[in-house]
Amino acid sequence: MSKYTREDILQIVEDEDVEFIRLQFTDMFGMMKNMAITSSQLEKALSNNCMFDGSAIEGFVRMEESDMYLYPDLDSFEIFPWRPQDGKVARLICDVYKADRQPFEGDPRYILKKVLQEAADMGYQFDVGPECEFFLFHTDDDGMPTTITHEKAGYFDLGPVDLGENARRDMVLTLEDMDFDIESSHHEVAPAQHEIDFKYDEALKTADNIMTFKLAVKTIAKRHGLHATFMPKPKYGVAGSGMHINMSLSKDGKNIFADTQGELGLSKEAYYFIGGIMKHIQGMAAVTNPLVNSYKRLVPGFEAPVYVAWSAKNRSPLVRVPAARGTETRIELRCPDPAANPYITLALCLAAGLDGIRNQTMPPASINANIFAMTEEEKQEQGIESLPANLLQAVEKMEKDFFVQEVLGRQFADTYIEAKKEEWKNYTTQVTDWEIDEYLYKI
Repeated sequence: MSKYTREDILQIVEDEDVEFIRLQFTDMFGMMKNMAITSSQLEKALSNNCMFDGSAIEGFVRMEESDMYLYPDLDSFEIFPWRPQDGKVARLICDVYKADRQPFEGDPRYILKKVLQEAADMGYQFDVGPECEFFLFHTDDDGMPTTITHEKAGYFDLGPVDLGENARRDMVLTLEDMDFDIESSHHEVAPAQHEIDFKYDEALKTADNIMTFKLAVKTIAKRHGLHATFMPKPKYGVAGSGMHINMSLSKDGKNIFADTQGELGLSKEAYYFIGGIMKHIQGMAAVTNPLVNSYKRLVPGFEAPVYVAWSAKNRSPLVRVPAARGTETRIELRCPDPAANPYITLALCLAAGLDGIRNQTMPPASINANIFAMTEEEKQEQGIESLPANLLQAVEKMEKDFFVQEVLGRQFADTYIEAKKEEWKNYTTQVTDWEIDEYLYKI
């Protein structure tokens, strides 16, 4: 059932003195874009008649070079609580359509909706709860971000040691004003690192929420004179930021991953879903971990998963089954980081899981020992493989996984692969500070 009608939104905008409306959408790399209109143009927008130049959006140009339309999702209407009370600003999240009024195949939101429809055709609803981590750093005298922090706090520390406590509290209150159901917030392992968790929801709503979450966190951080970054590994020698994805499937209102008679309280579908994820995770890595920097987080010693394994008893594998059972039974994928495009990340997670269910793909035996403490021989004996070690390896795995390419759409996948290869090339030709420090005085 829809939350708002067209008439509802027009009335709210008039009653609340909303002056500007941002029509938001997301590019293929997970960057939020928007076109601002005044309230006088709202009826035009709600009639799906607002156009923009798709060739100007990164990732779109290689697939479409014509005018595109923005189709607002009425239920996404939200007034920003941080804007002025006079002349308020609201937003509508939009789907992207081509000039012929057909959905744009390269729109990440469309890709997720397409996979969700496949799940619905099988009778399933896909619910997701993310765990979003980020850093709060100082800005310089020009307001530009740095990686400087004076904080020494660690996991679950509190003020006054946690210097970001006030900013994080304001973020939570702002998110609650935007109808987020915040479950918890806390300081994370690294100095200046934080986590705010919001309640699970249907996957499309969750992906929208992740994009809104990032915008709100960055906006409130700036008001506190800080810079919030979702960069996976901004500092050497400390833990990086992840975005663990907790997933469940329901059918007729029942969590199908739960089975009181099954081993570990899990159903066959739960095992198959895990099997599908593990089968395709290497081909998915360029999406779940999309940056050169992402692979600086995926190294042993900082709690990030490196090995393709699963367990219901420890946190070192890639896939974990948390202890909760019954209606809260879920599967946690631990490799994604907050730089990932949430729409295509959730699309691939669901598609891989459904592929496992269709083909009854059983995962290998669970690994209940600490994989980081195993020798190479022990890992080989148990058939434990690793995630790609860098972005180039991830892209090469994606090129070999035709299932992943089909889920994304061949044109989207080709464009994405090309862009990521170029990113890797640009990175490898850089001369870094480490190289200067290591070699300049020696050679």
